[in-house]
Amino acid sequence: MGVLSSLFTGVSGLAAQGEALGVTGDNIANANTTGFKASRAEFADIVAKNLKGVLGGNQIGRGVKLGMVSPVLLQGNIDATENATDLAIQGDGFFVCNGTDGTSFTRSGALHFDREGYLVTFDDQRLQGFQVDENSKLTSITGNIRIPKAITPAKGTKRVEIMANLDSRAEIGVPFDIKKANDTAQFATGIEMHDSQGTKRLVTFYFNKTADRQWEWHGVCDGKDIQGAKPGELVEVTSGKLGFTVDGKLDTVNENKRNYNFAGGAQPNQQIELYFGDAIKTLGGKGLGGSVQYGKESDILSWKQDGASAGVITNMSFSDSGVLSAQYNNGETKDIAQILLAKFDAPEKLYKVGNNRFKESRDSGTPAIGAPERAGRGKIFAKSLERSTVDLAMEFVNLIQGQRNFQANAKTISTTDEMLAEVLQLKR
Repeated sequence: MGVLSSLFTGVSGLAAQGEALGVTGDNIANANTTGFKASRAEFADIVAKNLKGVLGGNQIGRGVKLGMVSPVLLQGNIDATENATDLAIQGDGFFVCNGTDGTSFTRSGALHFDREGYLVTFDDQRLQGFQVDENSKLTSITGNIRIPKAITPAKGTKRVEIMANLDSRAEIGVPFDIKKANDTAQFATGIEMHDSQGTKRLVTFYFNKTADRQWEWHGVCDGKDIQGAKPGELVEVTSGKLGFTVDGKLDTVNENKRNYNFAGGAQPNQQIELYFGDAIKTLGGKGLGGSVQYGKESDILSWKQDGASAGVITNMSFSDSGVLSAQYNNGETKDIAQILLAKFDAPEKLYKVGNNRFKESRDSGTPAIGAPERAGRGKIFAKSLERSTVDLAMEFVNLIQGQRNFQANAKTISTTDEMLAEVLQLKR
């Protein structure tokens, strides 16, 4: 009977509109949820009834159902924060995290370090990233991101680079006398080195002009830093000669002595390479990018060495490429890991598992996991969070529209009820 079927049609409308109101309500409830993506209810009609068994347009509709709830994957606004571990993604991609329920994905970058040093979400899912090797170089190996708690080991100096200008106008000096170092040297500068245990040792370099375009150096330490020497006594640990071309470029470098026997139980005869520049004859270089001899006052332009004392972490920060770096109190900075991003062919097919997380589904495809800003993946913003994509004004409009649709379907049922009442009155 057609009147009865209209009841079921109205009921289907009530059910579908009620579920749609639930979708709208969920959007409104998550208006302030970090990284939340608003959803949209999509309706579909129920298979129609064919009249007289004839296929074609001669049909009566049987109602409506909620066909699909699809997320609207728009980019949320990115707000700056003061938390160093807050991250936001601009563009495609999801953070990859691992927990007791396996691998999941999220857009929420409200992260922190737990007591074991792991970078985790608020529900203790461990964030995944590219690991580093023993030299702090990023590798393709993935795993949990964790800050090292141990003291970073000391490194003895192996190479010292010295860039200086030695005044070409200087007169040929008197022979260097270590007992009168400051009086017999024409230029001096101090260079810090580290022994094999990471202890700083000051080596003072004295330079003397011995002939036109020829200089010699003497590296001297206080006896307290040298094994078997007396404190206050100057001990020579290195010496050599520098030669320059007529236009002031570094031509030759010859080291005559190398004897780094630092005190305190450090490695005896520590091998430290001195690099004054790309000497033309000695190294086949161009004579620039290092020490030179020009007609200006002698001065140290720059120096650096590759040793370091033991240190502990004092600060951490993320770069916009998702690399986590640690700053140590010995002045070193080391990379710890790099954030992973997962990109899906059909991200709207991921299914929600709560706590701002998604799981891979059959229809979403497998994740393409890699570094940010590669192969179409988004960019990482440090000290930032992505806001929810919910537009409250639009949701209130949808709420009113859903309410009216619900009332209209209810009217279908009440009208059908009145018609059935009329039918029942016919027997009287």
